[in-house]
Amino acid sequence: MLAGLAILGAAIAAFGPVGMVLRMLSLPMRSPDWHVWVGTFNGVALIAVAAFPLAALLVWALARRRSAAGATSAWRRSLAEVGIVYGTVPWVWMILLPGDEGGAVVSLVPLRDLVTMDTGQVVGNLLVFAALGFFTPLRFTALASVPRILALGAACSALVETAQYVLQLSRVSSVDDVLLNATGAALAALASRPWWHTTR
Repeated sequence: MLAGLAILGAAIAAFGPVGMVLRMLSLPMRSPDWHVWVGTFNGVALIAVAAFPLAALLVWALARRRSAAGATSAWRRSLAEVGIVYGTVPWVWMILLPGDEGGAVVSLVPLRDLVTMDTGQVVGNLLVFAALGFFTPLRFTALASVPRILALGAACSALVETAQYVLQLSRVSSVDDVLLNATGAALAALASRPWWHTTR
């Protein structure tokens, strides 16, 4: 729960003052159109915020069930599993929404797009697989190292960028997005290192 709140707080800090974020989240509630809810950044963000109590409840239910069955590290495993899904799916959902580029654009020159990105874009890209990087080492000991999480983040990001191109979503499929997404996963893994490094 604390990690989820930290990720949400970082997103709020990245995209402006709290008042502006709250106004953005309230926009989908003004329209009954389902496309506004599932087909816009604001709608997906509102769904993610609304789903937070359900995610917390799911962690509790999974942990209780595992504890009753005598499983070890029940709370840790449950928090990690739900955290990976809850912290990653909304971001991937948002970047797979149709863009406004007028066609599929591929950018394979490293650092060319990075210099044109504003702070919000950079921080947003760092957060896409941050939950994956933070929680995966806690759940899967075979992946409990920063280089492995960096590789995992890069592979997941490359898959998403390829999907953007194949699905013709009118978005830029950029190698810089892959670099930032993978870096965000690795930095998040470093943040959770005190919890997984001593129990590998």
